[in-house]
Amino acid sequence: MKHSDQHITSHHGSILAGILLWSVPLLLIVPNIILDFTEIHYTACERAINVLLPAGIHLLLMSAWRRNGITTFCLLPVMVLCAFQIVLLFLYGESIIAVDMFLNVTTTNVHEAGELLLNLGPAIAVVCVLYMPPLVMAGIALGRCAYLSRKQQRPALYSGAILSIAGIICMAIAFCSTSGYNPARRLFPVNVTANIFTAVERTEASNHYFETSEAFSYHAAVTDPDSVPEIFVLVIGETSRAGNWQLNGYERPTNPRLSKRDGVISYTKALSESNTTHKSVPLLMSHLGAAEFADSIYSSRSVIDAFREAGYRTVWLSNQQRNGSLIDFFGSRAEGNLFLTDDGKEHRDLELCPYLSAAINTEPRRPVFVVLHTYGSHFNYQARYPEEYGVFGPEIATEAEPSNRAGLINAYDNAIVYTDAVLDSIISTVSATGRPAAMVYLADHGEDIYDDDRERFLHASPTPTYWQIHVPMLVWLSDTYRTMHPEKYAAACANSSKDVSSSQSAFHTLMSLSGISTPYYKPELALTENCYNAPARQYLNDYNEDVDLEEAGLRESDFRQLALHSISAR
Repeated sequence: MKHSDQHITSHHGSILAGILLWSVPLLLIVPNIILDFTEIHYTACERAINVLLPAGIHLLLMSAWRRNGITTFCLLPVMVLCAFQIVLLFLYGESIIAVDMFLNVTTTNVHEAGELLLNLGPAIAVVCVLYMPPLVMAGIALGRCAYLSRKQQRPALYSGAILSIAGIICMAIAFCSTSGYNPARRLFPVNVTANIFTAVERTEASNHYFETSEAFSYHAAVTDPDSVPEIFVLVIGETSRAGNWQLNGYERPTNPRLSKRDGVISYTKALSESNTTHKSVPLLMSHLGAAEFADSIYSSRSVIDAFREAGYRTVWLSNQQRNGSLIDFFGSRAEGNLFLTDDGKEHRDLELCPYLSAAINTEPRRPVFVVLHTYGSHFNYQARYPEEYGVFGPEIATEAEPSNRAGLINAYDNAIVYTDAVLDSIISTVSATGRPAAMVYLADHGEDIYDDDRERFLHASPTPTYWQIHVPMLVWLSDTYRTMHPEKYAAACANSSKDVSSSQSAFHTLMSLSGISTPYYKPELALTENCYNAPARQYLNDYNEDVDLEEAGLRESDFRQLALHSISAR
């Protein structure tokens, strides 16, 4: 190659390296800039740190090595986090990538993930436009052996140093402030990286669950067994909003069957203490509330073990896929357990009912406890029910946009109509035995469906909303049970208008109904006891801390909704 050609190639390579020098740091702080606007709890000093320090460090890194094409590829993990963060902001409008978001990735089945990704096309396109070009340029720069010139390198080093020092000064001020400063929660991408490590720790703790819970016992026993073996059924619903249930005053007839059933009591003021399935279901199935979750969940066992210790035949029936979470481990403790999806096919919730019938009739002289984990109203809504249940239309299946809210609500309400049919079928199956029986139904969490100007959709967001935590909860008591235990039915009715934590009351209500004695039983949390006392409102945040609702991330609009439904926020 001639000297002039080498000079041109070197010149072009230097330009390419120069573009990377300034563009990569700028692109890497795009999430930081957005977060400074979305995170209203950040102070001015924290906002300054969130931009100045990362920008300075990225600029120093990109200018420290003259062959910065290599540096660009070394920063690929940061780009991936940036892309993930932007997609999350597109989906929820706020918050860093939470610990629960990483855990959701590992516990969400491929089909559900595919349904969600279909609706994230614009966000994915944005991050591709932002972060693919610098990677392509970095590849070209490496191929051409592109170097930064000394002239390009020096101002970038100085600028990076100045920005970093300014960020460090702001950080020192923030550390000295009365509120304190924690970069592991406030500084992107440090906070997200810390969350990854926390998610790994929780996964490891979950994987060792059988070891850490081996010594646990409820010391459960039936104090006064009935002459006729009882049947108790716990139905854990998925993604159901209390406000869309006819039983709770919704204007649409979404509960045409249950609304005509005797012995059904609906608790209209029930709130879940978590908006994520992998935490809310273990809360519903254990004696723990949000306050005890972090310290005790991996060393405790579920309500299945309490019934099993008391001599009940226990059965777990699920229409959800196995995901290696505590939910699976709890279910595996039942004498009989079945996951419909083990055959690799999709099933609807009514298909659980024949297995319920078999479970309660296998040993008719033995009391039985059955847990059904349904698929409920999980998005995509229209896939959750057969065509004949599409009573509200037109239905929008997967086009998740604010302009399609009416169609999405139609499909969602149809899924609740189907849930109504499922629960009615469960009641019919149990009633046919003539034995004293009870069914407790609770949803793990609710759902956002573009309900206000935040335009939030789905659930499991790092900060909850009213629609994600206000959940349906009901108790059904058979004619025989009501005759034998009229005081339980009277108490259940009397408590129906009170504030309820579904997460705290599920276990204790089942203990009360069954008459099982255990040191872990708290009658003041049982909805079928006259001494029931509504607990203080709590929420299990992303760091597994129990916080008041005022500290959970709810906005004024959420508190207005709670007040509108006469639900206490404290």
